[in-house]
Amino acid sequence: MLTIRRPEARNAVNADVAKAIEAGLDRLESDSEVWIGVVSAEGPVFSAGADLKAIAAGEGLTLYTERGGFAGITRRDRIKPLVAAVDGPALAGGCEIVLACDLVVASTSASFGLPEVKRSLVAAAGGMFRLPRALPPAVAMELILTGDPISAERAHALGMVNELVAPGEALTAALALADRICANAPVAVRESRGVAIAAHTADDETLWRMTEEAMTSAARSEDFAEGPRAFIEKRPPVWKGR
Repeated sequence: MLTIRRPEARNAVNADVAKAIEAGLDRLESDSEVWIGVVSAEGPVFSAGADLKAIAAGEGLTLYTERGGFAGITRRDRIKPLVAAVDGPALAGGCEIVLACDLVVASTSASFGLPEVKRSLVAAAGGMFRLPRALPPAVAMELILTGDPISAERAHALGMVNELVAPGEALTAALALADRICANAPVAVRESRGVAIAAHTADDETLWRMTEEAMTSAARSEDFAEGPRAFIEKRPPVWKGR
């Protein structure tokens, strides 16, 4: 689990946060015993985005990492799923951290927004193209151009949030969702995720090829025979993840 811990600064991203998130993702990707990650935050705000004090001090570039982009995550190439547990406002870069994750669990105290235009800025960490993928285009355009936030309830109704829970329960619910995913074959999950992500931008010919490659990878894994065997033997499968 990756937890942003700067509640005194509304969990704004500084150099330490960016480096720590990248290091956490490194551990997630390299540890064969860990199949999924959860991104959460400490305190009443998920993240207010970039640390403006750091930017004012000329340290803006330190909020980015070479492989991960802003906060060490928004441009990170990875194969394992991430669930965002959002219990409080996720604004600007904070919203872009959420959008970089694969699934979102939010409490009713959460909200999402890209207020950059209110400060003569643009959402440069993926928000301008990921938000229109997560919300209906007209709604996403409204948020991007007005800078006004959307409530967790509305985001859930429109499909941006997978599960809506009471305040204080987002992390528990996100971990439960992660457990549901971990009940499945890890290689099949990772391969399926890759194709689903590409569906936003790739053409059908490319997606057919990727689907065939995904099936081949799953078939070559040690877990391929375990699924049918466990079904026949009427027991939970025991996955190896390779």
